[in-house]
Order: sequence, then structure tokens, then C-alpha cells
Amino acid sequence: MEQTTRIELANRDDLALVRADIMNPEDVRRLTVENALVDTGATGLCLPGPLIEQLGLTPLRKIQAETANGIVTRTIYSEVEYTVLERSDTIRVTDLPEGMPVLLGHMILEALDLCVDMKKGLIHNPAYDGAWMIKIL
Repeated sequence: MEQTTRIELANRDDLALVRADIMNPEDVRRLTVENALVDTGATGLCLPGPLIEQLGLTPLRKIQAETANGIVTRTIYSEVEYTVLERSDTIRVTDLPEGMPVLLGHMILEALDLCVDMKKGLIHNPAYDGAWMIKIL
């Protein structure tokens, strides 16, 4: 069963400029995706090109990525701050072709201590009564 969730994204470089009192908070490039696909087969956060452009992310390097359609070349972009179910962290972004859904991979689920429940969808990890537990192993 396909699970989707809401994710809020902000350009992390913009947020740093706000903290340094160089940029106004209202000028931070942000966007919200209401139906991001929770893909436990994906690794990180993957965004289609138009969303990367909207966030003003900077390309950092090219990588080889294994996909369902074989090995492809992808670009890694600068970091975003993301929020899912009221928990936030940061991550670099991998590009996807235009028209593809936003993909949330297992690194995001682990960082935010979230689980996929087949009936309820994306939830806080019930092992700790919903408390945010960071795993340091």
C-alpha cells in the first residue's frame, strides 16, 4: 500500500543567512509538499528538478544511483531543512526527473524516528510511546 505524507522544506543556506541577520525570514525559499511518497527503498530525500529550482539549491556533485530502471547519474544538491510530523532535521537532496513524486527514504524515517504503519500511515515510533528517540550505535 502506498503511503504519502506532508513535508515542509526550506533552503538551509537561506536559514543560515537569517541567523546571521543578513536575510529577512520571509525571504527564505520554502515549499510544502502534501503528498510526498514514503519510499523505504529510497535512501534520502529526492526532489524533481522544478522543486530544486524553486528552493534555489546548489549542485554539489554527480553520483551514480541504482534505481528500479537501472543505474543512472544523479546530482546531489545543497541541504534543506525538512519537517515531517512536526519533527525536523537537515539533509542534502538528490534530483529526480520532472513529473516524479517527492521521495522520502529510510534515512529520513530513521533521523525522525518514524515508522510506516500499514493502517495508519506514517507514525511516530510506538516503541517509545511516540517520544523522539535518537539511535546512537
